[in-house]
Amino acid sequence: MTEQNTILLRGASLLGEQGADVLVVDGVIAEIGSPSAEGARVVDADGLVALPGLVDLHTHLREPGREDAETVLTGSRAAAVGGFTAVLAMANTSPVTDTAEAAERVHDLGRAAGLVDVHPVGAVTKALAGEELAELGLMARSRARVRVFSDDGRCVANPRVMRRALEYVKAFGGVVSQHAQDPDLAGPQSCCHEGELSGRLGLPGWPGVAEEVIVARDVMLARHTGSRVHVAHASTAGTVEVLRWARSQGIAVTAEVTPHHLLLTTDLLGDYDPTYKVNPPLRPAEDVEALRAALADGTIDAVATDHAPHARHDKEHAFVDAAFGMLGLETALPVVASVMVETGLMTWADVARVMSTTPAAIAGLEGQGRGLEVGAPANIVLVDPSADVTVDRDASVSLSRNNPWHGRTFGASVRHTLLRGRPTVLDGSLVQEH
Repeated sequence: MTEQNTILLRGASLLGEQGADVLVVDGVIAEIGSPSAEGARVVDADGLVALPGLVDLHTHLREPGREDAETVLTGSRAAAVGGFTAVLAMANTSPVTDTAEAAERVHDLGRAAGLVDVHPVGAVTKALAGEELAELGLMARSRARVRVFSDDGRCVANPRVMRRALEYVKAFGGVVSQHAQDPDLAGPQSCCHEGELSGRLGLPGWPGVAEEVIVARDVMLARHTGSRVHVAHASTAGTVEVLRWARSQGIAVTAEVTPHHLLLTTDLLGDYDPTYKVNPPLRPAEDVEALRAALADGTIDAVATDHAPHARHDKEHAFVDAAFGMLGLETALPVVASVMVETGLMTWADVARVMSTTPAAIAGLEGQGRGLEVGAPANIVLVDPSADVTVDRDASVSLSRNNPWHGRTFGASVRHTLLRGRPTVLDGSLVQEH
């Protein structure tokens, strides 16, 4: 064994429970307990919580087309700093990821960056137009091995098109991730939760029912087709109710929630700060509470960032004209720790489930989301559960600065990230190999 391919994580708390040393050899967990450190590079993990590397089902990397906002490389850096070892890159790029060639380009850019596994999400429909199915089978058979398909940013509103997509992906174990927004109930200008506040501010309303009716329709289509549907960025208590019913019926539906929908509320829009403009919009406190409860009890399966970087010239406008979206990769784990772990709603083992194991299973990622066990790939994040860190948007490794957490202090931080045994982040900073 040589120092180059052998690392000893000393004193880590596995899933926040028992302490142990973890020996990594040639990218694989070789021993857990009290292994010899001879010839190994030692990383002090005393007081740190070890989790399997995080997996994000919902990331916007903007390349190709909007490299002024983010690139696969800069987004990969942000992901690694946030403790992620795999991300799924959404298809709403320019050109859209709706062909095998486009998917392979994103896949290759991710491999070149080398900091996280970048898996392209394929568009459901050509050019995200909602009319004609994209090259689903060719993308699935490409070397990118696409298994998740989404027109995210737009809803697949036509039920016939959605049915066909569900039937098509069933053949190769794929899943359709739906941006649930009925365009007749919440149009493209809708930007504030519909209620007293939207009326007072004069902002176009985005009612929760516009999400809920699509979720209800899609779970019925999933039952009809025997296929899988995934609900992107669930945001309302009504959606939680539909998901609970669907689960009780044995329908193959999964769902994700974003960190910002677990903590932020629509009250923040009172100052018209475009940082807080996101789609779906921030919701009232009662929706936030329902989402937290649903994540804790397993009705919602996963946390996904919906990391949506934007250049300043797209975000710094009057609220109604600003771009939708906010950053999330670097802060997701601290937010979830604050909202779910520190409040006693979840344990660190639960965090591993909703931020690693289950997202990897939903996306069909082999080698990601594995438990911390001998023989598993050493995709590992080490978290300081008692570090008070104040978010500074100007310190982000993302190209963009639309960070809703600027100035907030969280009580947990990512210290080290390993991708198949190779450190990508040490002591909170990127390893300068890439």
